Amino acid sequence: MSDLEIIRDRLQGFESVSVEPAEHQLAAVAVVLREGASGSEILFIERSTREDDPWSGHMAFPGGRVEAADADTRAAAERETLEEVGVSLSEAEYLGHLADLQGSPRFRQNRLIVSAHVYSVKDPSPFVLDEREVATALWFPVQGLSDPQRHVPYRTPAMSEVDFPGLLVGEPERHVVWGLTYRFVDIFMGAIERPLPDRWDPSHEARWRQDQGE
Repeated sequence: MSDLEIIRDRLQGFESVSVEPAEHQLAAVAVVLREGASGSEILFIERSTREDDPWSGHMAFPGGRVEAADADTRAAAERETLEEVGVSLSEAEYLGHLADLQGSPRFRQNRLIVSAHVYSVKDPSPFVLDEREVATALWFPVQGLSDPQRHVPYRTPAMSEVDFPGLLVGEPERHVVWGLTYRFVDIFMGAIERPLPDRWDPSHEARWRQDQGE
């Protein structure tokens, strides 16, 4: 059994968590997997630097806000993946809904709910990047996500006094997964029974909300 088949089987038994959208804005991302030479690989993008993008320069999964023409968050994730990196998910195997996460109030994103959907692609086409949205895209070994040496503290210029849990997936100081994407990675790795060595502690967020009187 291949590594990707093992992941598929474990995701089938995973119960995703949905959040009632209420009056929140909606966005969606695609967690895209492929079978690599030495096991399964996961797709990350580095967002282009833009003043109008709250995730400017961040490592992320392909995705974006749900538009009026999108049937649902899954449709939005598939559309955005095609637009941003040129990878079509129309014939990909859908492995399920991973989770809905609310944006952090730290960065005034708490009115946004992001849905993550997982896919498996066979022989994906080469990347065709929308350079306005995406600076780089890369495939990273899933097994590498569990490497303790890749778990690093990360500081964002917006909150330079706070160490966030980070995951190095490429060039040091540049290709570090953190924030909402890190939380999705944490949930994904737990779902496939390969928990991260340094897990995101939700109590950190809860204490911050309490300090802010929310």
